[in-house]
Amino acid sequence: MPVEVVSYMFSSRDLRKRLQFQIILQCAPFLKGLKVACIINLGSGACKELGSVLEGTRIEYRILSERDNKCLVLFYRGEEFRRYLEREDVCGFLEGCGYRTKDMEAVLSRLAMRVCRYSGKGIGFPHEIGAFLDYPIEDVMCFIREEGRNSLFSGYWKVYHNPGKAQMTFYAYDKAKVSSVNEFLAGKTIRDIAY
Repeated sequence: MPVEVVSYMFSSRDLRKRLQFQIILQCAPFLKGLKVACIINLGSGACKELGSVLEGTRIEYRILSERDNKCLVLFYRGEEFRRYLEREDVCGFLEGCGYRTKDMEAVLSRLAMRVCRYSGKGIGFPHEIGAFLDYPIEDVMCFIREEGRNSLFSGYWKVYHNPGKAQMTFYAYDKAKVSSVNEFLAGKTIRDIAY
């Protein structure tokens, strides 16, 4: 992606256009259905526009934290996200981290509380957040156990297992990003781009 395109889009005075571009650029794999969820940081003013920008899509969002005029926002599609959380490996992992996975509202509330606690201490994110972002559970568990060290390589996440599959996933994510941005530049909206 040419840096000039990104710079131009983020310099737009049109808040809604900037917001759409940021979501498309940073959440393309999610928009195209390759991931069940994604998170991005948005300015507080942009958060107020989310409802109208996402209108007509099946995309839901949850503000996980708000500090210094910034919001950390989780995007997901309700039913798909619920089914993902019920997967045996995801459910078992999250229950081991103290989540009650049968109640999605309780899960999202606990995640928001933990994100706020971590960011309040200036120590990033709770490591289980990778499970919410559809990272392979075995990589999330290794990241926690290895304290972020000793990965095979990094891309959209730190890879510890199945590097071939991870590389193919990263490639698919990159293609989704290029495709989504090109669609947006050709005049499509998030409603048109999101599956």
